[in-house]
Amino acid sequence: MIALFKRDIMLAFRSGGGFGLALSFFLIVVMFVPFGVGADLALLAIIAPGILWIGALLACLLSLDRIFQLDFEDGTLDVLATSPLPGEAITGAKAAAHWVTTGLPLTLAAAPLGYLLNLPSEAYFWLVASLLTGTPALSFIGSFGAAITVGVKRGGLLLSLLVLPLYIPTLIFGAQTVTRAATGQDPLSTWAMMTGLSLFAVAAMPLAAALALRVNLR
Repeated sequence: MIALFKRDIMLAFRSGGGFGLALSFFLIVVMFVPFGVGADLALLAIIAPGILWIGALLACLLSLDRIFQLDFEDGTLDVLATSPLPGEAITGAKAAAHWVTTGLPLTLAAAPLGYLLNLPSEAYFWLVASLLTGTPALSFIGSFGAAITVGVKRGGLLLSLLVLPLYIPTLIFGAQTVTRAATGQDPLSTWAMMTGLSLFAVAAMPLAAALALRVNLR
């Protein structure tokens, strides 16, 4: 499992597709918002939490199909399915590698990008904390959707339709955590709810993704 995790990370950094694409998209979304809404700093401060979370969510969504699709096309997924490694270990390792190469860089990039949107200084810690604990849910829920659509030609749209409704609770609690911190309210309750959702996704989604892969690889 550790070897598979390391392999996926190395492939992601060597190819640069998912890793660079997610960061570039996140940067573009955040930088273009001031052009669309104007230079009103007060307005930017209000919408910054939602924009940052939506940008991170959509950037994560861009690379979901790479979790299983490339291994399916070259036959690696069939080899892994017949290996002694349990299916949930395979899907869990791949989802974790996706988070390290996508969710973690987005989290690290969020603070300087928050400055561009005039995010209040009180919210920076909670922005990073919410993304750090919330983006694993995006990767693990996304791995479930990617397992369902693996092998489907041009399944990117179907994948988006499957996982976007499942992303909504994480998005709401994540954005509310940052908003509460920015407005001087206590963000701990919404952060705890989002963390609970993330832990549930990390625990349950590898099992669901493994079942979906078994069905698609028959």
